[in-house]
Amino acid sequence: MPTATLSFTEADVRELVETRRDLHAHPELGFQEVRTAGVVADRLRALGLEVRTGVGRTGVTAVVEGARPGRRVLLRADMDALPITEENEAPYRSRHPGVMHACGHDCHTAILLTVARQLVRERAGLAGAVTLCFQPAEEGGGGADAMIADGVLEAARPDAAFGLHVWQDLPLGTVAVTPGPMMAAVDEFTVTVKGVGAHAAMPQASRDPVLCLAHMITALQSIASRNTDPLREVVVSATQLRAGTAFNIIPMTATMNGTCRVFDPAVWEALPVHFERVCRGVAQAFGCEVEMDYRRHHRPTVNDPEMAALARAAAAEVVGEERVTTVRTMGGEDFSSFLARVPGCFVAIGSRNEARGLVFDHHHPRFDVDEECLAIGAEVLLRTTKRFLAS
Repeated sequence: MPTATLSFTEADVRELVETRRDLHAHPELGFQEVRTAGVVADRLRALGLEVRTGVGRTGVTAVVEGARPGRRVLLRADMDALPITEENEAPYRSRHPGVMHACGHDCHTAILLTVARQLVRERAGLAGAVTLCFQPAEEGGGGADAMIADGVLEAARPDAAFGLHVWQDLPLGTVAVTPGPMMAAVDEFTVTVKGVGAHAAMPQASRDPVLCLAHMITALQSIASRNTDPLREVVVSATQLRAGTAFNIIPMTATMNGTCRVFDPAVWEALPVHFERVCRGVAQAFGCEVEMDYRRHHRPTVNDPEMAALARAAAAEVVGEERVTTVRTMGGEDFSSFLARVPGCFVAIGSRNEARGLVFDHHHPRFDVDEECLAIGAEVLLRTTKRFLAS
């Protein structure tokens, strides 16, 4: 695997791996990252940085000031784990039953700590400032918005923001940099249809909420097929259905839960209007009432084209132009909250190694990465940062 000469020493890379393994063994759920935040804060203070803790409840920030004035950039790593029991037998497996770093946030935190140390070493030659942002609760907890509400952007005043994610769908030695939409918005819905119950043998006496809900699920697919430009992808998935207590009773209520996913910000803005129109229209047609709870978790993750070009150039230096690709996924990411306010780029670092059996996807109880991806991620993030500050 051809890579450029690393900016990091062998000792740096060993510590990078050791830090990742320590964090992996001690996972913490969103807004509970007390030990993790403590490790981060101690490491940053040891570099001589002024550290702010409790940002967005359990987030940590610090600033590396260059020797000269210049542009400002924010680098973000998420810290939280998932409520999953790990099934790996690695010596660094989770020591906390039911909690696991099954999405690679331990990798991201270790990478940013390593980049922080190198930036401190090089700051005499840097112009501008780098805000190091260690974020809690990415996994549906709203950690990005919590840090933003606590003033992280006002304090940092960044001209750009960069983050990365180890990516199990990409083989080790590849890097994906995607201009424009990369990850989807994540909306969640709960819909309860209220009708009139009856004996199943006398359906004429009912206003059947189950039948209504079934038609509603079908009709919601028209949002993608008839209300949206077919070149702008939309997914509407009903994933949970609940109704009834017995085989011979038409119930009074029926409920569904699910998610909507979309890349395009304009389409995302219009989704709740289409969703409500369909649900209310179908309910009225069946003589039922409907209650809706439509929640927005993440907006689309959209990379600024100029920042993506800068990150792509850095990645090509590290792994070679032929190993830089693009990815898009209907999965969501709350770094989108930063990118909605600051131009930037979210980069995917290939971490899959089939020869070693490291093939299990994110959020799987046997998820693990080839740790060679850590140094690649650190090198790409460092070079992207330096390119931006020098641009």
